[in-house]
Amino acid sequence: MTTPKPHRTARVQRETSESSIDLSIDLDGTGSSDLETGVPFYDHMLTAFAKHSLTDLTVRASGDIHIDVHHTVEDVGIALGTAIRQALGDKTGISRYGDALVPLDEALAQAVVDISGRPYLVHTGEPAGFEHHLIGGHFTGSMVRHVFEAITFNAALTVHVNVLGGRDPHHIAEAEFKAFARAFRQAKAYDPLVVGIPSTKGAL
Repeated sequence: MTTPKPHRTARVQRETSESSIDLSIDLDGTGSSDLETGVPFYDHMLTAFAKHSLTDLTVRASGDIHIDVHHTVEDVGIALGTAIRQALGDKTGISRYGDALVPLDEALAQAVVDISGRPYLVHTGEPAGFEHHLIGGHFTGSMVRHVFEAITFNAALTVHVNVLGGRDPHHIAEAEFKAFARAFRQAKAYDPLVVGIPSTKGAL
């Protein structure tokens, strides 16, 4: 009989002059979320990430959103990436790689994740002008890339996100987050055929 593995959890608290973040994750959860970032569309995207990656996520964040949402959004991304890296531990027995292609109506996004220990982001395909669009009237399209940068570099992941099509900025952003979530779900999952750490170097 196989002994159940303990849940991979982490809590990160981040305080700066621009924001205050308290974030907890459980990589072996059911996809539940309890989010208060002060940025409604970001809460929507993080809810999608939690649900589709089967990661339980709790975030309490406050920041200078009266100036711009940038600081709070980026700092939550940094905290999330840090928590992912901590929760993954030594990465024994994980699948390591994940790949997902996700549609949302007319939008289509692909994400590939490698829990590599080497931070690298390739982010392509968003249509011209997407970065200037205010989604929901407050979340600039350019923030999507900033979030993936913050997560990728602080979690030490290799991530490729490619938008293959789309017209509505909301749909494009959501397809990106869901594709990343589904790819990460595969990558973080335990593989019963993997013995030890899935790398010829013996470390990730």
